Amino acid sequence: MAANKSKNQSSLVLHKVIMVGSGGVGKSALTLQFMYDEFVEDYEPTKADSYRKKVVLDGEEVQIDILDTAGQEDYAAIRDNYFRSGEGFLLVFSITEHESFTATSEFREQILRVKEEGMIPLVVVGNKSDLEDRRKVTVDEATTKAQEWGVPYVETSAKTRANVDKVFFDLMREVRKKKMSENKDKNGPSGRNKKRKCVIL
Repeated sequence: MAANKSKNQSSLVLHKVIMVGSGGVGKSALTLQFMYDEFVEDYEPTKADSYRKKVVLDGEEVQIDILDTAGQEDYAAIRDNYFRSGEGFLLVFSITEHESFTATSEFREQILRVKEEGMIPLVVVGNKSDLEDRRKVTVDEATTKAQEWGVPYVETSAKTRANVDKVFFDLMREVRKKKMSENKDKNGPSGRNKKRKCVIL
């Protein structure tokens, strides 16, 4: 029975999501809130942590794999490896810290450099929306930047859970869309290659 269960789990579509952003913007808080419905205020990540969860995305059971980077990855090679393994990215900054917002441009550049692909599923996330009175980044400013990049912008609060599920599910939809269009390209209009099932791990 257990074997069946793990077999079933391994046959689910897996979407690999990477949390990217400066240290202290709440990447871990968002991840833990999404995974376990709990708010962890003082989380001191020393290394990247990986989480996996089964969710229902638009009626389909899938798995999400979240890599929560520690934000202070000093080794570019390690960071590049993380980015290479990701299918979608949540680019997180804190609305209370303008520097973390500025840093999103650099992170995006790194992702584009490593991925070398046209369309990369990405959502810009302004976290800590519960701290409105300490806001340093306006909604307009963040929205404008996201529009320039052609990606969605969503504000979240790991504390109140506002939009936490939304950003992960929106990103998974973007990842799924990309996979579907890639499969279509691969199979070609004639569908000649459809019978061949090849899984590259």
